[in-house]
Amino acid sequence: MTAPIISAVITTFQRRVLVVGAIQSALAQTRPLDELIVVDDGSTDGTGEAIRREFGDRVRYVWQHNAGVSAARNRGLAMARGQLLALLDSDDRWDADKTRLQSAWLEEHPGYGMVLSDVARVDGDGRPIDVLRRRAAIPEDGDVLRWVLRDPVLVPASVMFRREVFESVGGFDTALATAEDLDFHLRVARDWKIGVIEQPLVTAMRGHDGLSATAGSYADYVLVFERFIPTVRTRLPAAMLGASLALACRRSARGLLQEGRWNEAWRLVRRAWSVAPALGERACLLSLTPIAARRAAAHVKRVLRAS
Repeated sequence: MTAPIISAVITTFQRRVLVVGAIQSALAQTRPLDELIVVDDGSTDGTGEAIRREFGDRVRYVWQHNAGVSAARNRGLAMARGQLLALLDSDDRWDADKTRLQSAWLEEHPGYGMVLSDVARVDGDGRPIDVLRRRAAIPEDGDVLRWVLRDPVLVPASVMFRREVFESVGGFDTALATAEDLDFHLRVARDWKIGVIEQPLVTAMRGHDGLSATAGSYADYVLVFERFIPTVRTRLPAAMLGASLALACRRSARGLLQEGRWNEAWRLVRRAWSVAPALGERACLLSLTPIAARRAAAHVKRVLRAS
Protein backbone atom coordinates (compact mmCIF):
# COMPACT_ATOMS: atom_id res chain seq x y z
CA MET A 1 0.00 0.00 0.00
CA THR A 2 1.35 3.42 -0.95
CA ALA A 3 1.81 5.72 2.02
CA PRO A 4 -0.47 8.78 1.92
CA ILE A 5 0.99 12.12 1.05
CA ILE A 6 1.16 14.34 4.12
CA SER A 7 1.04 18.11 3.68
CA ALA A 8 1.56 20.66 6.43
CA VAL A 9 0.57 24.32 6.37
CA ILE A 10 2.31 26.87 8.58
CA THR A 11 0.82 30.36 8.83
CA THR A 12 2.79 33.34 10.08
CA PHE A 13 2.66 37.11 10.44
CA GLN A 14 5.53 39.28 11.70
CA ARG A 15 7.24 36.36 13.47
CA ARG A 16 10.53 36.08 11.61
CA VAL A 17 12.34 34.42 14.51
CA LEU A 18 9.54 32.23 15.81
CA VAL A 19 8.53 30.80 12.43
CA VAL A 20 12.02 29.41 11.86
CA GLY A 21 11.61 27.25 14.97
CA ALA A 22 8.18 26.07 13.83
CA ILE A 23 9.56 25.07 10.42
CA GLN A 24 12.47 23.26 12.02
CA SER A 25 10.08 21.19 14.14
CA ALA A 26 8.03 20.30 11.04
CA LEU A 27 11.11 19.25 9.06
CA ALA A 28 12.41 17.13 11.96
CA GLN A 29 9.50 14.65 11.87
CA THR A 30 10.32 10.94 12.13
CA ARG A 31 7.72 10.43 9.42
CA PRO A 32 8.90 13.15 7.04
CA LEU A 33 6.42 15.50 5.47
CA ASP A 34 5.87 15.20 1.74
CA GLU A 35 5.05 18.90 1.46
CA LEU A 36 5.53 21.91 3.72
CA ILE A 37 3.75 25.14 2.79
CA VAL A 38 4.35 28.42 4.63
CA VAL A 39 1.76 31.13 4.08
CA ASP A 40 3.07 34.53 5.13
CA ASP A 41 0.09 36.75 5.88
CA GLY A 42 1.68 40.06 4.92
CA SER A 43 4.85 40.17 7.05
CA THR A 44 7.18 43.13 6.54
CA ASP A 45 9.87 42.03 9.03
CA GLY A 46 12.04 39.99 6.66
CA THR A 47 10.24 36.70 7.28
CA GLY A 48 10.44 35.61 3.64
CA GLU A 49 14.16 36.32 3.35
CA ALA A 50 14.88 34.42 6.58
CA ILE A 51 12.88 31.38 5.42
CA ARG A 52 14.48 31.26 1.98
CA ARG A 53 17.96 31.67 3.46
CA GLU A 54 17.46 28.98 6.10
CA PHE A 55 15.43 26.36 4.24
CA GLY A 56 15.66 26.98 0.51
CA ASP A 57 13.45 24.72 -1.58
CA ARG A 58 12.54 22.45 1.36
CA VAL A 59 9.69 24.87 2.03
CA ARG A 60 7.05 26.15 -0.36
CA TYR A 61 6.77 29.78 0.68
CA VAL A 62 3.98 32.13 -0.40
CA TRP A 63 3.35 35.74 0.65
CA GLN A 64 -0.07 37.39 0.62
CA HIS A 65 -1.48 40.75 1.66
CA ASN A 66 -2.62 40.59 5.27
CA ALA A 67 -6.03 38.91 5.38
CA GLY A 68 -6.04 37.12 8.73
CA VAL A 69 -5.10 33.68 9.95
CA SER A 70 -8.20 31.97 8.53
CA ALA A 71 -7.54 33.24 5.02
CA ALA A 72 -3.90 32.20 5.32
CA ARG A 73 -4.80 28.69 6.49
CA ASN A 74 -7.40 28.32 3.76
CA ARG A 75 -4.95 29.38 1.09
CA GLY A 76 -2.36 26.88 2.27
CA LEU A 77 -4.90 24.05 2.51
CA ALA A 78 -6.16 24.82 -1.01
CA MET A 79 -2.57 24.64 -2.30
CA ALA A 80 -1.77 21.37 -0.51
CA ARG A 81 -1.54 18.10 -2.47
CA GLY A 82 -1.75 15.75 0.50
CA GLN A 83 -4.37 13.18 1.40
CA LEU A 84 -3.58 14.00 5.04
CA LEU A 85 -3.37 17.63 6.17
CA ALA A 86 -1.84 19.21 9.25
CA LEU A 87 -1.61 22.77 10.56
CA LEU A 88 1.07 24.56 12.53
CA ASP A 89 1.09 28.12 13.82
CA SER A 90 4.41 29.94 13.81
CA ASP A 91 4.58 30.16 17.62
CA ASP A 92 3.95 26.44 18.13
CA ARG A 93 6.24 23.40 17.86
CA TRP A 94 5.58 19.79 16.92
CA ASP A 95 6.94 16.77 18.74
CA ALA A 96 9.14 14.75 16.37
CA ASP A 97 6.66 11.84 16.28
CA LYS A 98 3.52 13.86 15.56
CA THR A 99 3.06 13.07 11.87
CA ARG A 100 4.10 9.44 12.34
CA LEU A 101 1.65 8.75 15.13
CA GLN A 102 -1.28 10.70 13.71
CA SER A 103 -0.96 9.37 10.15
CA ALA A 104 -0.71 5.82 11.49
CA TRP A 105 -3.79 6.41 13.64
CA LEU A 106 -5.83 7.63 10.69
CA GLU A 107 -4.67 4.71 8.54
CA GLU A 108 -5.84 2.33 11.27
CA HIS A 109 -9.21 4.12 11.55
CA PRO A 110 -10.44 4.62 7.98
CA GLY A 111 -13.88 5.86 9.04
CA TYR A 112 -12.47 8.81 10.98
CA GLY A 113 -11.90 12.28 9.58
CA MET A 114 -9.65 13.89 12.18
CA VAL A 115 -7.40 12.99 15.08
CA LEU A 116 -6.32 15.33 17.90
CA SER A 117 -3.55 15.13 20.45
CA ASP A 118 -2.83 16.54 23.89
CA VAL A 119 -1.06 19.90 23.98
CA ALA A 120 1.78 21.07 26.23
CA ARG A 121 1.22 24.78 26.87
CA VAL A 122 4.11 27.12 27.72
CA ASP A 123 4.49 30.85 28.29
CA GLY A 124 6.42 33.28 26.11
CA ASP A 125 9.69 32.27 27.77
CA GLY A 126 9.07 28.56 27.24
CA ARG A 127 8.15 27.81 30.86
CA PRO A 128 5.51 25.08 31.26
CA ILE A 129 1.97 26.20 32.05
CA ASP A 130 -0.01 22.97 31.83
CA VAL A 131 -1.02 20.14 29.51
CA LEU A 132 -4.35 20.27 27.70
CA ARG A 133 -5.67 16.72 28.10
CA ARG A 134 -8.18 16.12 25.33
CA ARG A 135 -9.81 13.15 27.07
CA ALA A 136 -11.07 15.51 29.75
CA ALA A 137 -13.40 17.06 27.17
CA ILE A 138 -13.72 14.17 24.67
CA PRO A 139 -13.99 10.96 26.73
CA GLU A 140 -14.45 8.65 23.73
CA ASP A 141 -13.55 8.38 20.06
CA GLY A 142 -16.14 8.41 17.31
CA ASP A 143 -19.24 10.59 17.07
CA VAL A 144 -18.15 13.22 19.58
CA LEU A 145 -20.44 16.10 18.67
CA ARG A 146 -22.23 16.12 22.02
CA TRP A 147 -18.87 16.46 23.79
CA VAL A 148 -17.48 19.08 21.44
CA LEU A 149 -20.63 21.16 21.91
CA ARG A 150 -19.84 21.40 25.60
CA ASP A 151 -16.19 22.34 25.05
CA PRO A 152 -15.10 23.03 21.46
CA VAL A 153 -11.57 24.20 22.31
CA LEU A 154 -9.22 23.33 19.46
CA VAL A 155 -5.49 23.88 19.05
CA PRO A 156 -5.09 23.74 15.24
CA ALA A 157 -1.46 22.65 15.55
CA SER A 158 -2.61 19.48 17.34
CA VAL A 159 -4.79 18.08 14.53
CA MET A 160 -4.39 15.99 11.42
CA PHE A 161 -7.33 15.47 9.09
CA ARG A 162 -8.17 13.97 5.75
CA ARG A 163 -8.43 16.06 2.62
CA GLU A 164 -12.09 15.00 2.37
CA VAL A 165 -12.77 16.83 5.64
CA PHE A 166 -11.53 20.11 4.20
CA GLU A 167 -13.44 19.53 0.99
CA SER A 168 -16.70 18.68 2.74
CA VAL A 169 -16.91 21.10 5.69
CA GLY A 170 -14.89 23.91 4.13
CA GLY A 171 -12.03 25.80 5.68
CA PHE A 172 -11.85 28.37 8.44
CA ASP A 173 -14.42 31.17 8.51
CA THR A 174 -12.68 34.37 7.39
CA ALA A 175 -15.55 36.48 8.75
CA LEU A 176 -14.56 35.57 12.32
CA ALA A 177 -11.73 37.55 13.90
CA THR A 178 -11.49 34.94 16.68
CA ALA A 179 -13.12 31.59 17.54
CA GLU A 180 -12.58 30.38 13.97
CA ASP A 181 -10.92 27.25 15.34
CA LEU A 182 -13.94 26.46 17.53
CA ASP A 183 -16.23 26.91 14.54
CA PHE A 184 -14.10 24.53 12.47
CA HIS A 185 -14.07 21.95 15.28
CA LEU A 186 -17.85 22.00 15.59
CA ARG A 187 -18.38 21.54 11.84
CA VAL A 188 -15.97 18.63 11.67
CA ALA A 189 -17.55 16.99 14.74
CA ARG A 190 -20.97 17.35 13.11
CA ASP A 191 -19.96 15.52 9.93
CA TRP A 192 -17.04 13.24 10.84
CA LYS A 193 -15.79 10.90 13.53
CA ILE A 194 -12.91 12.27 15.60
CA GLY A 195 -10.27 10.46 17.62
CA VAL A 196 -7.74 11.43 20.29
CA ILE A 197 -4.12 10.41 20.85
CA GLU A 198 -3.52 10.77 24.57
CA GLN A 199 -0.04 12.20 24.27
CA PRO A 200 1.21 15.81 23.94
CA LEU A 201 2.43 16.01 20.34
CA VAL A 202 2.59 19.79 20.16
CA THR A 203 3.92 22.60 22.34
CA ALA A 204 1.84 25.76 22.13
CA MET A 205 2.96 29.18 23.32
CA ARG A 206 0.30 31.12 25.16
CA GLY A 207 -0.13 34.58 26.62
CA HIS A 208 2.38 36.48 24.47
CA ASP A 209 0.37 37.97 21.59
CA GLY A 210 -2.61 35.73 20.98
CA LEU A 211 -6.06 36.82 19.82
CA SER A 212 -7.99 35.23 22.67
CA ALA A 213 -8.13 38.44 24.72
CA THR A 214 -9.32 40.82 22.02
CA ALA A 215 -12.49 42.80 22.62
CA GLY A 216 -14.65 40.84 20.19
CA SER A 217 -13.56 37.35 21.20
CA TYR A 218 -16.42 36.80 23.65
CA ALA A 219 -19.00 37.87 21.09
CA ASP A 220 -17.42 35.63 18.45
CA TYR A 221 -17.49 32.68 20.85
CA VAL A 222 -21.23 33.00 21.46
CA LEU A 223 -21.94 33.77 17.79
CA VAL A 224 -20.30 30.51 16.73
CA PHE A 225 -22.72 28.56 18.92
CA GLU A 226 -25.77 30.54 17.92
CA ARG A 227 -25.04 29.92 14.24
CA PHE A 228 -24.13 26.28 14.64
CA ILE A 229 -26.89 24.95 16.89
CA PRO A 230 -29.69 25.29 14.28
CA THR A 231 -27.70 23.02 11.94
CA VAL A 232 -27.95 20.08 14.37
CA ARG A 233 -31.43 20.57 15.86
CA THR A 234 -32.67 17.29 14.37
CA ARG A 235 -29.71 15.30 15.70
CA LEU A 236 -29.54 16.18 19.38
CA PRO A 237 -32.12 16.85 22.14
CA ALA A 238 -33.18 20.46 22.56
CA ALA A 239 -32.14 20.36 26.22
CA MET A 240 -28.59 19.38 25.26
CA LEU A 241 -28.36 22.15 22.68
CA GLY A 242 -29.75 24.71 25.10
CA ALA A 243 -27.24 23.63 27.73
CA SER A 244 -24.34 24.02 25.30
CA LEU A 245 -25.40 27.56 24.41
CA ALA A 246 -25.87 28.39 28.08
CA LEU A 247 -22.35 27.17 28.85
CA ALA A 248 -20.95 29.26 25.99
CA CYS A 249 -22.72 32.34 27.35
CA ARG A 250 -21.50 31.56 30.84
CA ARG A 251 -17.85 31.25 29.77
CA SER A 252 -17.99 34.53 27.90
CA ALA A 253 -19.81 36.25 30.79
CA ARG A 254 -17.05 35.16 33.16
CA GLY A 255 -14.44 36.73 30.92
CA LEU A 256 -16.43 39.93 30.57
CA LEU A 257 -16.88 40.18 34.34
CA GLN A 258 -13.15 39.72 34.84
CA GLU A 259 -12.64 42.72 32.55
CA GLY A 260 -15.31 44.79 34.29
CA ARG A 261 -17.64 44.84 31.28
CA TRP A 262 -20.77 44.56 33.39
CA ASN A 263 -23.54 45.36 30.93
CA GLU A 264 -22.24 42.92 28.30
CA ALA A 265 -21.77 40.22 30.91
CA TRP A 266 -25.28 40.70 32.30
CA ARG A 267 -26.80 40.37 28.82
CA LEU A 268 -25.06 37.02 28.40
CA VAL A 269 -26.12 35.86 31.86
CA ARG A 270 -29.75 36.61 30.99
CA ARG A 271 -29.32 34.86 27.64
CA ALA A 272 -27.85 31.79 29.34
CA TRP A 273 -30.61 31.71 31.93
CA SER A 274 -33.28 31.84 29.23
CA VAL A 275 -31.93 28.85 27.31
CA ALA A 276 -30.68 26.65 30.18
CA PRO A 277 -33.29 23.90 30.44
CA ALA A 278 -32.07 22.19 33.60
CA LEU A 279 -31.63 23.34 37.17
CA GLY A 280 -28.11 21.98 37.04
CA GLU A 281 -27.19 24.37 34.28
CA ARG A 282 -28.85 27.26 36.10
CA ALA A 283 -26.89 26.37 39.22
CA CYS A 284 -23.71 26.62 37.15
CA LEU A 285 -24.62 30.21 36.30
CA LEU A 286 -24.58 31.06 39.98
CA SER A 287 -20.83 30.46 39.95
CA LEU A 288 -20.58 33.87 38.29
CA THR A 289 -21.71 35.58 41.48
CA PRO A 290 -18.35 35.42 43.32
CA ILE A 291 -16.60 37.00 40.33
CA ALA A 292 -19.14 39.80 40.19
CA ALA A 293 -18.82 40.35 43.93
CA ARG A 294 -15.02 40.57 43.76
CA ARG A 295 -15.15 43.01 40.87
CA ALA A 296 -17.73 45.16 42.64
CA ALA A 297 -15.65 45.26 45.84
CA ALA A 298 -12.54 46.25 43.90
CA HIS A 299 -14.48 49.02 42.16
CA VAL A 300 -15.77 50.39 45.45
CA LYS A 301 -12.23 50.42 46.87
CA ARG A 302 -10.94 52.36 43.87
CA VAL A 303 -13.74 54.90 44.22
CA LEU A 304 -13.08 55.35 47.96
CA ARG A 305 -9.35 55.81 47.40
CA ALA A 306 -10.00 58.43 44.74
CA SER A 307 -12.46 60.41 46.87
